[in-house]
Amino acid sequence: MFSWLVEAGYLAGNPLSLGRRKRRVGPRQTNRFLPKEHWDEVKATIQAMPTGTAREQAHAVRCRWLFSLLYVGGLRVSEVTSGSMGGFYSRRDRSGVERWWLEVTGKGDKTRIVPATAELMAELMVYRKVNGLSALPVSGEERPLVLSIIGKEKPLARSAVHEIVKGVMRATADRLRARGSDWEAAAAQIEAASTHWLRHTAGTHMTDAGLDVKAVRDNFGHATISTTSIYVHSEDDARHDATQAAHKIGWTTPKTAD
Repeated sequence: MFSWLVEAGYLAGNPLSLGRRKRRVGPRQTNRFLPKEHWDEVKATIQAMPTGTAREQAHAVRCRWLFSLLYVGGLRVSEVTSGSMGGFYSRRDRSGVERWWLEVTGKGDKTRIVPATAELMAELMVYRKVNGLSALPVSGEERPLVLSIIGKEKPLARSAVHEIVKGVMRATADRLRARGSDWEAAAAQIEAASTHWLRHTAGTHMTDAGLDVKAVRDNFGHATISTTSIYVHSEDDARHDATQAAHKIGWTTPKTAD
């Protein structure tokens, strides 16, 4: 009826058409991430963890490996808990350069490959060595990405991953508060950080370092990859090189495995 009235000249416009218009929403920016200086404090907490006993060493190495996966790989918690060591594999490009990748299954049961940088592979080898495993996983290995300290063949529950991360955040916040009131704001932000904050932190730091947005998108699995992309390895290789060059966790202490 309103359309007829508009056409007949009785109305200047159809008021119902406004309700059918899609509201335009501008791009949102997340504030749930840690700036570099706060992230450095979190790393310092992990690097200062005691390693005097076998259990302390196992916990410290596991924390370092878990945070490496969450930050360097940008993995979701579900991808950490459901992933296996057999997801790591290597392939060579046409020039003979070998690159390691980690295959994970994310939201909607969509599989993607994440660049396993040289830094991440070094951390993996240390973690496996501390746990009495071979340096590199074998094809089809079903061992979880992150092992329980008790019952090492069992994957960590999501709640356990969250608690490990929150424990590190609380310890970092406590350490900063001990420095005085000037550190309260930083301590409060770090204390509020959750496991998913690490994914946001990784993505923010990747883009800050100049990594191409398309590479970040593909690393994080934010877009659907077309079927034909399984045949295009050159773009993946360039993404691997760019990620490895621009995105590092930068541990400053020596690895703990002997």
